[in-house]
Amino acid sequence: MDIKEKIETANKLALNKMASIQPILVDIKLEAMSIIPRMDNQTILHAGPPIEWGRMCGPMQGAIAGILVYEELANDTEEAYKLAASGDIKFNCNHDHDAVGPMTGVTSPHQPVFVLEDKESKKQAYCTLNEGRGKVLRFGGWDSEVLERLNWMKEVLAPTLKKAIHHANGIDIKAIISESLHMGDEAHNRNRSGTYLFISEIVPHLIDTTDNATAKEVFLFLKENADIFNLNLSMPHSKLIADAARDIEYCPLVVAMARNGTDIGIQVSALGRRWFTAPASKVEGLYFPGYSEKDACPDLGDSTISEVIGIGGFAMAASPAIVSFVGGSAVEAVQRTERMYEITAGRSNMFTIPSLNFRGSPTGIDVRKVVELNETPLINTGIAHKEAGIGQIGAGLTSAPLEMFHEALRSFGKKYL
Repeated sequence: MDIKEKIETANKLALNKMASIQPILVDIKLEAMSIIPRMDNQTILHAGPPIEWGRMCGPMQGAIAGILVYEELANDTEEAYKLAASGDIKFNCNHDHDAVGPMTGVTSPHQPVFVLEDKESKKQAYCTLNEGRGKVLRFGGWDSEVLERLNWMKEVLAPTLKKAIHHANGIDIKAIISESLHMGDEAHNRNRSGTYLFISEIVPHLIDTTDNATAKEVFLFLKENADIFNLNLSMPHSKLIADAARDIEYCPLVVAMARNGTDIGIQVSALGRRWFTAPASKVEGLYFPGYSEKDACPDLGDSTISEVIGIGGFAMAASPAIVSFVGGSAVEAVQRTERMYEITAGRSNMFTIPSLNFRGSPTGIDVRKVVELNETPLINTGIAHKEAGIGQIGAGLTSAPLEMFHEALRSFGKKYL
């Protein structure tokens, strides 16, 4: 076969592998380091490609300071900043440990994590539990309110959900995501339907496994944070699917895309674990009262794993309500999804879009097509304040920078031409 035929064969194999994955929520581990590979007491994971402390954005540094206090490695945030800068803490990106995290993506040794597992291969992916709204670690929060909530999640939320998940013998997250697209979600910035579907699955088991007061407390937390709670299930679900396409010779499809507020990076199937990076983009969007673009941190988080598998920004046509949060119009949402078909290798048989006559979402970002058409992946995302401790200030849209796709394609060409 010539190289074009080899690439097309590889892409078909990648898409088939992705379609075969069945991510099931099988457990919550109360301590991340008990299950996440190569993690220990001195390791903190973060979103995006690898980055050292001195280059981290304000929200990520604030989140790390907060989690060091949570881990009792520092007495206060001032001491935590000094510890983080000392070199005694190891910083690694989530993706290199089979994990993902929203926004700052900070994952520490003693945080509870969701465990999702492919039904057939038994491969796993991990993610912390969503903290809900308000001041939160994922947006760079670090004060007593943030720590109090994290401790409640470890002591109440996680153990309670863990028992219910075991009682349910696992929950099919792929089925939830697929159905949520038919109910107005795009499963990145809007997760209301997905959370309600999760609630409908978990509540009977909560009732059977815990006392009424605790069951009500957990139920109300899920309900009050319905817009976002399911994101932390959707993301490891998406990682399991994307990882199925890794390490296929001649395959130019993106298998990871992530941002850390300083850089954005992609990994490509045939090119292994190498990150191709560019400066993280600014986000154009709708800001909360009192804030504007000058206050914003550049694009941040691992949640672009959603777009890698064909949901999130690639499925905006399924979610007309999302435009009230990120900007634009319902017509533009459909147009944006249509554009993404041009840079992808196929259509999903997992995720279909009602407004497009149930056409499968655009899936499999092909670096060749991105470069040829000068069209980069669309991302819809939250916006964090550039300074630690303030939190979310809006939401909007951005596109992945073209230069990292050029670099990836050049490396692909050097390997095979």
